[in-house]
Amino acid sequence: MNLGAAVAVSVSEDRMSVFIQLAEPDLAQSITKAGLVELLKANRVVYGLKEDALSAFALHPLSYVTTPLLIAQGAAPIAGADGYIDNFFSLENKARRPLELESGAVDYRELMQLNNAAKGQLIAQRVLATKGTAGMAVTGEPIPGKDGKEARFKQGKNVVVDAEKMKMYAVIDGLVTQTEKGKLNVFPVYEVNGDVDYHVGNIDFIGTVVVRGNVLSGFRIKAAGDIRITGGVEGAELEADGSIDIASGIFAGNKGFVKAGVDVKSSFMQEANVFAGQNIVVSQSILHSNVRAGQSILCKGSKGLIVGGNLQAGETIVARTVGNSTSTATALEVGVAPELRSELQLLRAASKQIADNLDKTDKALHLLDQMTLAGTLTPEKMELRTKLISTKRTSTEELGATRERIWEIETSLEDIEKAKVEIIGTVYSGTKVVIGRYTRFIKDATTRVAFHLQGGEITLTSHF
Repeated sequence: MNLGAAVAVSVSEDRMSVFIQLAEPDLAQSITKAGLVELLKANRVVYGLKEDALSAFALHPLSYVTTPLLIAQGAAPIAGADGYIDNFFSLENKARRPLELESGAVDYRELMQLNNAAKGQLIAQRVLATKGTAGMAVTGEPIPGKDGKEARFKQGKNVVVDAEKMKMYAVIDGLVTQTEKGKLNVFPVYEVNGDVDYHVGNIDFIGTVVVRGNVLSGFRIKAAGDIRITGGVEGAELEADGSIDIASGIFAGNKGFVKAGVDVKSSFMQEANVFAGQNIVVSQSILHSNVRAGQSILCKGSKGLIVGGNLQAGETIVARTVGNSTSTATALEVGVAPELRSELQLLRAASKQIADNLDKTDKALHLLDQMTLAGTLTPEKMELRTKLISTKRTSTEELGATRERIWEIETSLEDIEKAKVEIIGTVYSGTKVVIGRYTRFIKDATTRVAFHLQGGEITLTSHF
């Protein structure tokens, strides 16, 4: 029997679903599962048949007089995954959170981690899209799956893409940044438009840092390039491999430090610790500060005042006014690299300590030797004597090496022909001038003078 008159077959427009419904209840008893399959084939339905539904319809066709039954279902195609750019740095503007320490305490100065990239570093990689998976219509016809969309690099400044266009690299040391339209860039400068405070936190950057404001006490800036501050610096820590330029000066309260591999420039320094590999230039004043420069310290502006503290320079110190009428102790030292002078002080202290320990060891050994001669040396004392002999040998070698290094540094202090201290205005009593190994105390205020080493003593010559 032809079931077409008894059963209505409905195929969806997309050929993904097929429904059947009993059209003639009077013919219900003639319906079989095999007959339904043949009817569906006649309607080109050959894929995705639901066996349970076929059985249910064949057994109880009257249940589907008013309600159609889903009898076949095609397989939908699966779209391929879109390609994407795998950025190796977090470029999202997430809310900054303070660093939680292992102890459970929170450091509110550690708010962010900059996206530092070194020259040649891989900063992003392209992940390819995948192919779509084909589906199948109930009629047995394949339905192609849509391929994923390929991602493309959006190339900004100071980045390069390899020949296969799969990887992106930094061309310079700098900050990885995403700008308009998703472009990836590496910028050599990191800018803070305001103060370095609890809203910004500490900064550790592979390039140059520019702060258009002040750096508050307790915060830290570390830069592989330069540091430029348009405001002032309080008791903070600034460290740059390049130079540091501070427009409004340093008022540190004997806290923190400013350390540059090349030069430091500032309008003034008060109660500050400042170190430069080459030169320190101050336009106004240096007050009660510890200042060290590998080459020169220049404070010769319209004010050019140095009062209190200790200043060390490898070659030259030039100032307009040094000290004051109340004889505030002020030390100017030239003629040796500051780090060598510091090393010399440590070596002399170490030499004294080693010598004192050797003296104690000799005295202990003398007593043990007397016990040996008297035949009263116990096994424990004999072991102690052996250890002391070994200690004496090691300490003697250490003392010899320390004294040799002291001699090397002291010898270098003699070769200081270029070393000088120049006073453009007045140098007051209470000032100490040190050139190499030699020291001169200023007893009376003197104007327009220069200090040099000549004939084993510091000489004072007028100039201008």
